[in-house]
Amino acid sequence: MSEEVSVQLRADRVAVVEFSRPPHNYFDGELIRGIADAYERLDGDPGCRAIVLCSEGKNFCAGANFAARNPAEGDLYAQAVRLFAAGIPVVAAIQGAAVGGGLGVALSADFRVASPESRFSANFARLGIHHGFGLTVTLPLVVGHQRALELLYTGARVNGEDAHAIGLCDRLVGSDRLREEAIALAHEIAISSPLAIRSIRATMRGELAERVRSATAHEASEQARQWDTPDFAEGIAAAAERREPRFSG
Repeated sequence: MSEEVSVQLRADRVAVVEFSRPPHNYFDGELIRGIADAYERLDGDPGCRAIVLCSEGKNFCAGANFAARNPAEGDLYAQAVRLFAAGIPVVAAIQGAAVGGGLGVALSADFRVASPESRFSANFARLGIHHGFGLTVTLPLVVGHQRALELLYTGARVNGEDAHAIGLCDRLVGSDRLREEAIALAHEIAISSPLAIRSIRATMRGELAERVRSATAHEASEQARQWDTPDFAEGIAAAAERREPRFSG
């Protein structure tokens, strides 16, 4: 596909889509567009029945690079919605951290495979900004409304074992077996009837893509309001300095 997004279509009809901005895989609209383009092409390929989403580097995805301009500007969230609109089931292999918008990327998949060393965090409030990437919709669907509130309010870091306990990841394996297990789960899906899988998925996901489209529009508006606030500047500084933030409100 590109230097940053590659696709390998295996003989068992499982496609491995890998994005590559190591070590932390910070994203922008261009990278998300590349993943969405890969999904779209595979959607039209009868030789593909399931996708494994993975990345190269220490962390699965550490979110957007807030040192740059507001990542919600431009078409980032329009590209994000395309991830949810694809018709093929996706299994994400989560090594290291899925943080902030990176958690949003992980939750765009149907399933997540993690290791005890994996880390999940919706750390937006600790940065002084509203959450994004459709977490308004996806996080409560996966962990329930109350747990989602706790994760969003506190920005708590959840390790792989705790993530598995609350349903944030679906399978927990050793870090050396992440991709192997993700491919195995995708293979289980791929040997089922593709017509049945697509119709079941459409039924179960319902209007998810449209719900995410509406949610990201609101999230982007809130993020834009908070982008130039002293609290956001303090949150970014505190994260860079690895200290507790001192928000003024």
